[in-house]
Amino acid sequence: MSQRLFSAIGLPDSACEPLMALQSGLPGASWRPRENLHLTLRFFGDVDERKAEDLEFELAKITAPAFELTLQGAGWFGRLEPHALWIGTEPNAALLALQAQCERAARRAGLAPETRNFVPHVTLAYLRKTPVEALARFTQALGTFRCEPVTISYFSLYASWLTRGEANIYVPVARYPLG
Repeated sequence: MSQRLFSAIGLPDSACEPLMALQSGLPGASWRPRENLHLTLRFFGDVDERKAEDLEFELAKITAPAFELTLQGAGWFGRLEPHALWIGTEPNAALLALQAQCERAARRAGLAPETRNFVPHVTLAYLRKTPVEALARFTQALGTFRCEPVTISYFSLYASWLTRGEANIYVPVARYPLG
């Protein structure tokens, strides 16, 4: 049996409340519920039970300091056919270092390397038939968006299940302290 896994930073309410306040006024947006707001460090995909145990072991070996994270700006994936609206982060060396350690842990656990570049973000909405012009206006208006910094003191390994409804289900299965 396999599980769909990813490592991520769960966000505190002080970061999620401003994000939830942004969730209106964009045609075709399927807004993410509060419980699904997170910053993915590494998507692992479907992982069999044995490799999942190895992955948990490798992630537990990560040592990194706690750090401040600031969410700011907005963008989207799917240049001509947008499929996701996101909020970005202020440049953050500690975040990049943590993500790199998650990548190395995945490789030590026998998982294939990630082929996409890491773009730190929180998905705010999935998009369906959203006009590019409307999305460009929306993200331009969010260009000055900035949350107060939050302290990140742990990251988690999550299991996810796809649903036919609007929201997927994400459940933390392990928590790893920083600092």
